[in-house]
Amino acid sequence: MSTFSKKFPGKWTGNGARLIISAVTYIIFLFLDFLDKILCVVYRFLDEFIEGNGSSCYCEKVEEVETRAWKSEEGEVSETLYGRGRTNFFREMGFLTSGRKWEENKKNCGGFGSAVNRWSDCGCASCISWQHKGDHKKLHVIVAEPSEANIQDCDRKPTENVIFLHGFLSSSSFWTEIVFPNLSESVKKKHRLFAVDLLGFGRSPKPRDCFYTLKDHLEMIEKSVICPFQLNSFHLVAHSMGCIIALALAAKYPKSVKSITLVAPPYFPASKDTTSARVMVLGKVAERKLWPPLSFGSAVMSWYEHLGRCVCFLICRNHRIWEWILKLLIRKRELHFLIVDLTRHTHHSAWHTMHNVICGSAKSMDDYLKAVNENGMKLKVIQGDRDQVVPLECSNNIKIKVPDAEVKIILNADHTTVILGRGKYFTRDLEDQWDSFT
Repeated sequence: MSTFSKKFPGKWTGNGARLIISAVTYIIFLFLDFLDKILCVVYRFLDEFIEGNGSSCYCEKVEEVETRAWKSEEGEVSETLYGRGRTNFFREMGFLTSGRKWEENKKNCGGFGSAVNRWSDCGCASCISWQHKGDHKKLHVIVAEPSEANIQDCDRKPTENVIFLHGFLSSSSFWTEIVFPNLSESVKKKHRLFAVDLLGFGRSPKPRDCFYTLKDHLEMIEKSVICPFQLNSFHLVAHSMGCIIALALAAKYPKSVKSITLVAPPYFPASKDTTSARVMVLGKVAERKLWPPLSFGSAVMSWYEHLGRCVCFLICRNHRIWEWILKLLIRKRELHFLIVDLTRHTHHSAWHTMHNVICGSAKSMDDYLKAVNENGMKLKVIQGDRDQVVPLECSNNIKIKVPDAEVKIILNADHTTVILGRGKYFTRDLEDQWDSFT
């Protein structure tokens, strides 16, 4: 027996540790299942008391969702919203199940651009500034026009247009703070740059009656950038979730897109079944595990609707207090833009974008990449080798779908530092991508 123990000590120790970790993980997430159901009742009561009508939620059994066959006009509302792939033990038991359905309550929600703000969302001047704009049905866009010194040359030669799309829980500041200051003078003279705050983030509209589908995001970019500025051709630069929207734009405007630069694109080859593909993506980007902390946070915010609303209530609604505390601690007047951007959304906008864009686009991504490949668009993919948000395999998967794509792996860089901290080098990569068209 002693010989056996000496021969297989590592194996038994490893298996025992994994078993303990699995048991602890199961217990913790089981408790979170229970807590989320309790919070469903709490929020229903508070919403009814404060706003006069109970809030809509997705606390229904998966079987009930399937029989109702929830779909948008183009099937862009993800089944993961309604419980498919994120099973709650207590919901399936029918424990405290009486969540209001979205179609019953949508008519009671504030319309697009409505001044009515959910009580658990922040109502400061900055967060609701979009409601008071002259045209509050357009995105917030930072436009950097070609320098005046070269206007006459621009009249003779067409200006190159570039649209920048940020990732999840970010804003146009990601580009204006990192890329714009590092652009060379020659590029500034010949390029018109558009840094977009996507629908539901930054200073852009955050309507309560919107499902934040990929179609919604595309339509808002068209209304805010492509149509008003009459863009007949443009380059696309995107990070993380923005890569999905960029590829959708490229597929819709194959004759207009000159080049695409994707940074840390979340692409997972999909199965033939749309629902299975969306569930698979949810499991990849928000796997239910305790470590690392970033993964645990992603799981909580993606799997638990009401727990996520609690986090947004405590942090986003009270962001001014937290920002004030942080400024005292670090003794600075201004916080880093990434910290500020983390709270510039509502739970409704982040929750629906996560499920309807990141998960909901799973099946469509293959079609988008096929369009890119067939139309010979110039595609460049950049990713850090230490990315813990998007697996490195995603970039390799794109290379398989688009053989002519250039894939660049940055050593010792993660999901954010692949750009942040190396802004000059990243900007040079962008300029090299655009130079062949000028």
